[in-house]
Amino acid sequence: METVSHNDRDTAYEVVDRGGDGPPLCFIHGAGGSHEVWNGQHALADRYPIVTLDLSGHGESDDVDASAGYTALSAYADDVLAVVDETDAAVLVGNSLGGAIVLHTLLEREFDPAAAVLTGTGARLGVLEDLLQWLESDFDQAVEFLHGPDRLFHDPDPKVRERSMAQMYDTGQAVTQRDFLTSHEFDVRDRVGEIDTPSLAVYGEYDQLTPPWFHEYLADEIDECELAEIDDAAHLAMVEQPAAFNEAVDEFLTGTLE
Repeated sequence: METVSHNDRDTAYEVVDRGGDGPPLCFIHGAGGSHEVWNGQHALADRYPIVTLDLSGHGESDDVDASAGYTALSAYADDVLAVVDETDAAVLVGNSLGGAIVLHTLLEREFDPAAAVLTGTGARLGVLEDLLQWLESDFDQAVEFLHGPDRLFHDPDPKVRERSMAQMYDTGQAVTQRDFLTSHEFDVRDRVGEIDTPSLAVYGEYDQLTPPWFHEYLADEIDECELAEIDDAAHLAMVEQPAAFNEAVDEFLTGTLE
């Protein structure tokens, strides 16, 4: 892992480059996650340098003193843009909260990426009240709920599920709760139509956390936004069906950037 220093903290990131001549892609994980959620996307490194980062308080990155909501969202966007500046990444790919960070960046920051991929996300990311309560008072219940059928995964290999649960415990209750509260407050439905970046909204067929219609809304509201479904997957489609996810991303970028 490499690090970049900014705003009095260090953000960790990894670059996988196998000599592809496409632009670098920067991948942004969701709530309670880390850069490792994108390991299945290393296969794209033959075409594009792959950049994955740990948001503040996740993985190997320093934490930030930021309250849940807009303040945390803005701090996470700072992490992304610091890594983008170091790596010359030209495409943003965000899952869930990571997708909210991408949308925030497109709407409120000066960075103008060549394209964006939005997966398992939406213009609004309201969180079930019971889950918010469990994140505060019963973290075990929250983790178990999120790893139930058709939430993070549709039908995963047990080892994949175990690794995902372990990652959430590694991130810890406080940061994971901050992530979900930040998602819960996120709502750009009144502005998402301003986005003019070529975009792909890609979703898992069975995702109950951010259902297909969340992505259909993005495709309807953003002028240059395509839509792709990943069969036999839920919220973490890029983990559950990496080959299909990678194919959808590569096809979109090939058509958009050439």
